[in-house]
Amino acid sequence: MNALRTTILLAGMTALFMGVGYMIGGTGGMALAFLFALGTNAFAYWNSDKMVLSMQGAKEIDPRSAPELYQMTKRLADNAGLPMPRLYLIATDQPNAFATGRSPDKGVVAVSSGLVKYLDSREVAAVIAHELAHIKNRDTLTMTVTATLAGAISMLAQFGLFFGGARDNNNPLGFVGVIAMVILAPIAAMLVQMAVSRTREYEADKDGAEICGDPAALATALEKISSLSRRTVNEAAERAPAMAHMYISNPLSGARMDNLFSTHPNVENRIAALTQMASRVRGGGGGQTPRQRVNPIEANVRPGQSWRTPGTRPRSDDGKPSGPWG
Repeated sequence: MNALRTTILLAGMTALFMGVGYMIGGTGGMALAFLFALGTNAFAYWNSDKMVLSMQGAKEIDPRSAPELYQMTKRLADNAGLPMPRLYLIATDQPNAFATGRSPDKGVVAVSSGLVKYLDSREVAAVIAHELAHIKNRDTLTMTVTATLAGAISMLAQFGLFFGGARDNNNPLGFVGVIAMVILAPIAAMLVQMAVSRTREYEADKDGAEICGDPAALATALEKISSLSRRTVNEAAERAPAMAHMYISNPLSGARMDNLFSTHPNVENRIAALTQMASRVRGGGGGQTPRQRVNPIEANVRPGQSWRTPGTRPRSDDGKPSGPWG
């Protein structure tokens, strides 16, 4: 089903490309747009993860720079039956995270400095488990391809605003059609993102809770992330809003159409589903049994602690380093 969904997504985006090309230059423009779409699809498949990480300003971290976070992720990946993904840090005070990579063998998890600053160890583990669920379900290919193509469609539509109305014999609907295309094409791309994103997030919440064995921690993490994200600007996400659907929670400020066409399910509904799942786990009945929980102590993380970000002084009074950042 994931392969079929990706195929349908690529076909739909390609058709949208061709439609934009037709509005710009008639049948000749449609043919050029088709060739451009094929090239963009190929580029998105092989390089979109690198482009997304670059656009978000993510920097790779390793066992030396973040030993406890790295070990926690390794244990969670083992619990999910996945290879260890590459870990990246996004330099923003907004707590958030996303996953990318075209396959589980090429998986990447990126967390923000705000995530490890404001969430405790259980909550960070639950967020990472959520992102690992995306990798395991191969959602990351769909996410990165969607983000790349949506951004390209928006650029192509803007290009048509300047060149599409110059010659009526090339543009079948004239300048009015170009204006309509500039408005409608990005919205259509956004609607495709919506269709994929909502069900994907619910499924990743469920599978992530099973991977970490702690649905309550994921629920509290989502509550904190949602609350803090509204008060903190993620500048990299604001510059590339087509990437917003990749994050665990919408990273954009409230001053965008993204609120009308949200790529994420309602956070209260997600929290309610996780709370219900946690109740079933505590009661020992109904639903699926979570996988073996990753013990925070085994992961070298003290339960409930707040983590510090790289380059800051330890928070403990005794002057000893604390937290997974050493």
